[in-house]
Amino acid sequence: MQDTVIYGLATVLPRLMNFILVPLHTETLGTEKYSDNTVFYVYAAFFNVVLTYGMETAFFRFFSKQEDNGKVYATTFLSLTVTTLIFFALVWALSEPLASFVGLKPLYFRLLIGVVALDTLVVAPFAYLRATNRPTKFATIKILNIITYVALNFFFLWAIPALSIDFPSYDPSDLVVYIFIANLAASIITFFLLSPYFLKLEEGFSLAILKQLLSYGWPIMVAGLAFVVNENLDKLLLKDLIDEDTMGAYAGCYKLAIFMTLFIQAFRLGAEPFFFNHAADNNAKQTYAAILKYFVIVGASGLLFIVIYIDFFKELIIRDEAYWRTLEIVPVVLLANLCLGIYHNLSIWYKLTDQTHYGMYISIFGAMVTIAFNLWMIPIIGFMASAWATLAAYGGMMFVSYFLGRKHYPVPYETKKILGYLSLVVIFSFSSFYFLREQFIPNTLLLFVFLGIAFLIERKELKRILIR
Repeated sequence: MQDTVIYGLATVLPRLMNFILVPLHTETLGTEKYSDNTVFYVYAAFFNVVLTYGMETAFFRFFSKQEDNGKVYATTFLSLTVTTLIFFALVWALSEPLASFVGLKPLYFRLLIGVVALDTLVVAPFAYLRATNRPTKFATIKILNIITYVALNFFFLWAIPALSIDFPSYDPSDLVVYIFIANLAASIITFFLLSPYFLKLEEGFSLAILKQLLSYGWPIMVAGLAFVVNENLDKLLLKDLIDEDTMGAYAGCYKLAIFMTLFIQAFRLGAEPFFFNHAADNNAKQTYAAILKYFVIVGASGLLFIVIYIDFFKELIIRDEAYWRTLEIVPVVLLANLCLGIYHNLSIWYKLTDQTHYGMYISIFGAMVTIAFNLWMIPIIGFMASAWATLAAYGGMMFVSYFLGRKHYPVPYETKKILGYLSLVVIFSFSSFYFLREQFIPNTLLLFVFLGIAFLIERKELKRILIR
């Protein structure tokens, strides 16, 4: 349990710290420069999936099963190192045309290459720390990485201008580059802290193990690429089909969905081990059904809370009013992320039945919906198309997983109740956003009405749970 908490802290804290930077970035960067920042991290996510090609998950799968787990580590590390160095050399040589292709300045692109290469080289050492039960060291390095990144962001974007610090070659007209420099510095520190684990290769490389790792890992890579498409393609298409300003504003307001993302991430950290540990229980399926129902109630309450007080959050987090023109995406994106959370709950069926290839197929389906909907609807309804595409993709994945799960691993989910709560929160959120904006008392009443309805419906079951 203690290890889970430590790993959870190391996973959630970086997301939270990144969220803290949103007010700083939106206040100091215009929407156009924020667009450059978004493009940088979209391609960082893409390269991360391609360069790791599912090896991290494959490593965990085989490290605990193989007697010669030293060979598993050595093979994983050497494979990732060789492919990363080849990638770095080739892409660096072609950085000028590739930078033009992705829409970044050559300097930004070279910084991107450096960051993704360094981050990939430490994937195996980080995985080794987890596999050998060293959560404290793992978390310490992860947290030091994000603290370095955040501190340098505040130094470059706030301290130097505000305190008139004389910093050589500082360019106040190109602040976004210092975000990328901060990331590179954090990655370099992490690289050196983990460098001792580059030498733990006593048992050497194994071609047979590599084949097993690649066979297991490639579907994970495909699913990862599909996830990157679902999360990020909308932003790139908005830039190409509308303009950078709109994309920057959209990406800024999209950050308000981080509340739902953090909730889902924290839930998964605790729930997934629980699902596997209790799979053999006689009432396991009933437990899974109850967990999903209460997940929906809590998630829907959070969604409604954010929408009701959205004008408070926008001023707290997104300081520049230029971003606010895309604020109407927030309720849709929050609902989309809630659907994604439900999908993660439902996905237990293919994980428990060892049919994880279905996860890849469902992710590809979601990516196809994302691509088609964005290309079709952006020219018609503008940036809102991307929010609706996200909802269509994650909502579609949720329903596909539900119906496939009924066939392969039927769980008695209380579907009518769940759909009822979702419908109610959609109605209340729509009413709040379009008819009751900035009306504190009626909006707060909506929240209490939703919570009251949920309590009245679930009160008998809640009493039984509390008595236990």
